[in-house]
Amino acid sequence: MPVVYSTYKPSFVFKNGFVSTVYSGLIRSVKLEQQRERITLRDGDFLDLDWSYASQKTDKLILCFHGLEGNGQRPYLTATAKLFNENHTDAICVNFRGCSGEDNLLFRSYHSGATEDVEDIIQHILKMNIYSEIYLYGISLGANLILKYLGERNEVPAEVKAAVAVSVPADLNGSCKELLKPKNRPYANRFLNHLKKKLLSKAIKYPEDLSFEAFCTINTLRDFDDVYTAKAHGFEDASDYYEKSSCLQFLPNITTRTLIINALNDSFLSPECYPVKEAKQNPYLFLEMPKNGGHVGFIDKRNVYYNEKRALEFVLKS
Repeated sequence: MPVVYSTYKPSFVFKNGFVSTVYSGLIRSVKLEQQRERITLRDGDFLDLDWSYASQKTDKLILCFHGLEGNGQRPYLTATAKLFNENHTDAICVNFRGCSGEDNLLFRSYHSGATEDVEDIIQHILKMNIYSEIYLYGISLGANLILKYLGERNEVPAEVKAAVAVSVPADLNGSCKELLKPKNRPYANRFLNHLKKKLLSKAIKYPEDLSFEAFCTINTLRDFDDVYTAKAHGFEDASDYYEKSSCLQFLPNITTRTLIINALNDSFLSPECYPVKEAKQNPYLFLEMPKNGGHVGFIDKRNVYYNEKRALEFVLKS
């Protein structure tokens, strides 16, 4: 499909990508009552699903996937769940392995390409035999994950009707390079500090898999992926992980109606993360590139963000 024209027009102060990104990540709050369910994955590990419900029984469900070091209580997920609950749709805010306040059971954790976990969640939902329409909604890392899931499989369950991916680092290598630039140092350091804190507990628990000496060599996000992500998840190194897990290569294969929303002033994204050619050549793929919005910072009126309204509008047409 041709690139979709964006109508997003934020107020003056939020036209600044840094301001909108920081406000959305650190200041925004959303109240939502959730009920937690723990499920067992195919390898014996677990992850937690945070449910919220429509006021009446429904056969529609949206699965919401967070970004790097996020969780199921982040406002960028709970706001979407709340909006869909108000529009006759149940919601699950997924907590990736080790992201729900409790360390997961294995040395491995989550990463941008771990679509086996997405598949396990969907199969768990299908076994409930309640929902005939399932929508996928991903933010940043979670957005890359659902797009890879949709594009790498010959068949996606018929119940999966539509997907919306927001602020997608579609080319992980390019996005990592952007994050390592001086302009993004505050973000990169924040991510890295969270990741290293969690990894230290794994280094203590699994000294045969990660030595303290190796842990001490981690100074950047790429170092983290070289030392831990690649080793723990079967990749040769960070470059191999980025190459195999980037969703960009899988976009031509998507046959589920899908919307990508990437702001042009998103400082986390490299030029390769704007898949114009892929969108133009795939009738199921819609690409919207607002001028403003930063990284997951599409601030709009009454604390409902533009990307959340667009997600609801998009799935209603599916």
